[in-house]
Amino acid sequence: MSEQVLGKRQFGHKARLVLPTVLSFKIDEQAHAARAMWNLLHAWWLMMPREKRTLANADAAIRQARKDVEFLAVLPAQAAQAVLKTYLQAWKNCWEGRAEAPNFKARFRAVLSVDVPQGRDLNIVRVHRRWGMVNIPKVGRVRFRWTKDLPVGKRADRDNRITGARLIKDDLGWHIAFRIQTLEPVPEPHEGPEVGIDVGIAVPLALSDGKSFRHGAWLTAKEQAKLLRLERRSAVLRQHRKRGEKTSKRLQCVYGQIARLSAKAKRRRQDWQQKTTTTIARAYGTVVVEALQITNMVKSAKGTIDQPGKNVAQKSGLNRSIHAEAWGRMVVMLGYKLTQRGGTLVKVPAPGTSQRCSMCGVTTPGNRESQVVFVCKNPECGWSGNADHNAGRNVLHLYRIGHVAIPAAGRRSRQARKRVQPATAR
Repeated sequence: MSEQVLGKRQFGHKARLVLPTVLSFKIDEQAHAARAMWNLLHAWWLMMPREKRTLANADAAIRQARKDVEFLAVLPAQAAQAVLKTYLQAWKNCWEGRAEAPNFKARFRAVLSVDVPQGRDLNIVRVHRRWGMVNIPKVGRVRFRWTKDLPVGKRADRDNRITGARLIKDDLGWHIAFRIQTLEPVPEPHEGPEVGIDVGIAVPLALSDGKSFRHGAWLTAKEQAKLLRLERRSAVLRQHRKRGEKTSKRLQCVYGQIARLSAKAKRRRQDWQQKTTTTIARAYGTVVVEALQITNMVKSAKGTIDQPGKNVAQKSGLNRSIHAEAWGRMVVMLGYKLTQRGGTLVKVPAPGTSQRCSMCGVTTPGNRESQVVFVCKNPECGWSGNADHNAGRNVLHLYRIGHVAIPAAGRRSRQARKRVQPATAR
């Protein structure tokens, strides 16, 4: 009998924190200090000559900033070092064409977060079937929701442990995302069948074997009515706000209620995506999806003053629907879940998959008469069927003939790489 091969796996787990108001304010202060540290570091980086942009100089700069600026002292020293590490990684991603150049973080648009880079500082203890306690530097012991068995206590060792965490705030409160490292058996190749997936709006996921995955509205009828009432209320309050005037507390309160409802819908959407992608990853060995350029698909149709766009309102509604489905996050979930189970995720070019007949192979723009029905215009074929499942079969056909999309840096990333010259710190 052959020995089982073990491999390291790194993943994250997000849990909800239960914070008293005093401790919540303390973490808010640390998060704003981390954001200010990023902005100061970015300003220093832009002012320094290229030859002085080194890791040692940047480290000395943030140490001096913590001494000179009083409110930065609330941020733990290791969290400040994590800001520096994240900032340098952002430049590295820019140089390698994976992202644009880093920029300043605005107070109201940036996501508040604080990093805890050392797992030993957390001192995690499970105190109840549903609750655990974690130590946050310069804050204290905090209770969190226990929804997954973590490698803590006697279960923790050099290969199975929590290496760190990050505190993240959304519109529903603070959460903690643990970074976990485990030693697990390398999965055997998945023996499941191949399947092609077509993503859409009316039918979120249509599979080539005739199956489909749908979902209802993310908010109940009562919640939707409340959201509509709040949006109308915010529109009335904005009418009384003069240009350049500070937002009133009443309007901020309405904005907060709208944001909480939106965050609740987002959580439900992510829950559906997690369950759906797990079902697909367990059933299929090879999953083929389209390599969609979502950024290009959701571009505005307003146009310019000289050449105004057409059907702008309809295109705006379509863009909102595409954003709401979060196809990119769905593909990411499928990717790591298939890898964990020995499966494979493949991307194929998207053009023509909805206009090609999966029976005869003829591609005609008029084949798809509607969003639901596909009717082949080839006189020798004349096949008709569900348009989404037909597109899923075409996606799988492209993979079988070897027409696989090759990932490449986008034009915007290449332009950013040309615009920003690498510095000595690289």
